Amino acid sequence: MAAWRAPRGMRGWLTDDSSLTARIRARCGRFSLKVVSQGKGVVLPDEMAALGVHRHGNLWQREVLLLADGEPVVFARSLVAGTAIPAAWHLLRQLGGRPLAAVLFDDPRVRRSPLEAARLDARDPRWHDARHATGRPALPPLWARRSVFHRSGSPLLITEVFLPAIGNLAP
Repeated sequence: MAAWRAPRGMRGWLTDDSSLTARIRARCGRFSLKVVSQGKGVVLPDEMAALGVHRHGNLWQREVLLLADGEPVVFARSLVAGTAIPAAWHLLRQLGGRPLAAVLFDDPRVRRSPLEAARLDARDPRWHDARHATGRPALPPLWARRSVFHRSGSPLLITEVFLPAIGNLAP
């Protein structure tokens, strides 16, 4: 689905290919990141295609919440094919509570694919992951974007799901 179908206030969030972390920081008083999970996970069919993986298998994942002034505004999921982190992305394991943005946007060797946007609802596992991460019993349909970052030939897929509180920040 194209970002132009999103409500006007969401379009900038879905199409700006600069650092989402930097954009949120500029619009709030206090930015923080909460690691929801990290380690082995299961890849979804559309994620396999985006990563260029041709057979089903495990992957390494990191799921986080980005918080603006204590309120979750984005649920983000980072995926690397394989159960072991490729050397190109070894630093993912040491990030802890730090954002991935510094690694991605400060390294000239990293290349990014065009952004893709979609509207997620209860039929999508990522919508359920976002709901679970926030601890909310229900969420409306959510807009999300994703892109693949390449470093030394190794892909890293990042999906960012925008939570309702993103509307409290200037677009």
